[in-house]
Amino acid sequence: MLLDTKRAAQALKSEAKTSRSPPGRAEVIRLMLKDQGADFDEKVVTMEMWKEGTLKASCLFGQLPMFQDGDLTLYQTNAIRRHLARKLGVYGKDQREAALIDMMDEALQDILNKFIKLMFEKDDTGKEGYLKGLPKDFMPFEKTLSSNEGGFLVGNKISLADYALVLLLIHHEVLSPTFLDAFPSLQDYLKRMCARPNLQAYHQSDEFKSRPIVPEKKA
Repeated sequence: MLLDTKRAAQALKSEAKTSRSPPGRAEVIRLMLKDQGADFDEKVVTMEMWKEGTLKASCLFGQLPMFQDGDLTLYQTNAIRRHLARKLGVYGKDQREAALIDMMDEALQDILNKFIKLMFEKDDTGKEGYLKGLPKDFMPFEKTLSSNEGGFLVGNKISLADYALVLLLIHHEVLSPTFLDAFPSLQDYLKRMCARPNLQAYHQSDEFKSRPIVPEKKA
């Protein structure tokens, strides 16, 4: 993913270059940009283009994503995510909230790492054990949401951590349609988040559906 963002009046203009691989960490960037109404273009990098070598050689660490914001160029997904979260105003109201958002985001990335590992297994042998571990993995977020009157993971406003959680919940519902039955707060939360106009439009779009992270054989 190559993102180039510029401020134009109150709009955020972005250009994104992405691979056609299944969405993972970088998909949270798209979710934030879409929900916040940012105007951005995305260009696809095919495997053939990447193997040609010119683009890879131009990347500082030899990998995507790459993000450009004026004269600022960033690599590494988490650095890009957090820069965008600060710029879009979804990184908490103060340092305390930002620290809590980081904590939630890191915990969610632990789940995402296990999820991606499962997705790239050649067969379904690990699926049963993975599903058995979901209650333990998601219960902290169920407890957090049930006790936070603001309706979000941190404070009373959507944040980077919420986008990460929403994406994980969406993909886990595909993997196991009944998995949220044991989490009433998470179930209600996902309905509320997906009812946000911009998120709803993106979630239902062909663009989102064209990036299925859950292979058909695992769903």
